[in-house]
Amino acid sequence: MARIVAAAVLGGAAAAGYARLCDILMSLHVRAYAAAPWLTLLMLPLGFGVAAWLTRRFAPEASGSGIPQVIAAAEQRWTGRWGGQRVTLRTAAWKVLISGLVLLCGGSIGREGPTVQVVAGILRSLTRGLKGGPGRRAIIIAGGAAGVAAAFNTPIAGVVFAVEELAKRFESRTNTVVILVVVVGGFTSWAIQGDYAYFGVLGQSPGLGAAWLFAPLIGLVGGLFGGLFSKVLATVLGPGNHPLACFRRARPVRFAFICGITAALFAVLSGGLTFGAGYNEAKSLLVDHPGRGLSFAFCKFAASVAAAVAGLPGGIFAPSLATGAGVGAAFARLGLGIASRDAVVLGMTSYLAGVVQAPLTSAVILMEMTRDPGLVGPLMLAALVGRWASGLITAEPIYHTLAKNWRLPPPVASSVS
Repeated sequence: MARIVAAAVLGGAAAAGYARLCDILMSLHVRAYAAAPWLTLLMLPLGFGVAAWLTRRFAPEASGSGIPQVIAAAEQRWTGRWGGQRVTLRTAAWKVLISGLVLLCGGSIGREGPTVQVVAGILRSLTRGLKGGPGRRAIIIAGGAAGVAAAFNTPIAGVVFAVEELAKRFESRTNTVVILVVVVGGFTSWAIQGDYAYFGVLGQSPGLGAAWLFAPLIGLVGGLFGGLFSKVLATVLGPGNHPLACFRRARPVRFAFICGITAALFAVLSGGLTFGAGYNEAKSLLVDHPGRGLSFAFCKFAASVAAAVAGLPGGIFAPSLATGAGVGAAFARLGLGIASRDAVVLGMTSYLAGVVQAPLTSAVILMEMTRDPGLVGPLMLAALVGRWASGLITAEPIYHTLAKNWRLPPPVASSVS
């Protein structure tokens, strides 16, 4: 057990260091863009192309968010280099290096998915051969959960994510029923007693009734928008034979270069708001600086799609939160009575639930991030509706669709151009 604890400490330290590195690289890009905007825009297609070549040449297991690799690695043991490198120190190192390059170039990616793969790789590598302790699957799942907790500073969400997504022991139908019953019971209690708390209400969100009323509508829009994002990713990155997917597999560098041009175009349209993970833009919306709302959400959506379908190492969690914040801000500016901050938080929850189809994880992450107990019920309602709406567009959660790529035999090598 001491060996597992030591590995977990190193994993947490690596996650913290990676977070700090990402912040520094995004700050460097902001400075470069302020000094020479048009020259900096060229970094997107060039950087995407270089990152795609490095990934293809040295670390194909480091592509994408990393969560599908962790899911597949937890499910089955593979032999050989290609399968065996899904969660290792080598892959973790390449993940950090190439995703850092993408952030330096302004790519709309997050560090949360990569952190899951990095921490899972550290724990798996440093506990290999352990006798009498948890099995390989448990170690990988625990490492992935620790990655989520470290990336967002949300330990409860890490546990929920492990149960809901990595382990898949919380059966989907039961998941939906539990949330639905909790939401209905919570709404009934609120309607009768107000914002009741066992030891008394210490603080109450203004306009909480409006949050309850608008949660289903925001959840519907955010979920449909998030489901569309997942559908595009599944079409291009999944194991199917869509023409775009075939072109990406045959010409990964060229495809990534085109994606970089697309990302640069939407960066121009948004006035530079689509660069990086989107943390600053989402935070600005949360503190009542709504920015461009729906137009920002659209541009961030497109920039995030461009970065994701290129197959570059990088996550989708943080860009999804930023996109969802834009969706919520658009509702806030309609003047319908819902508080701006509440609408933004509900937008983030519903869009994230639509993208990853993990409503519990989405709701708990935002609960821990915002620490507003009054919004717990509306958050869960928005996440539930968002998950349902996303299911109308794509039936299978995106991470499990992409995990199929890592359960298949190693791909036949193709030319890189």
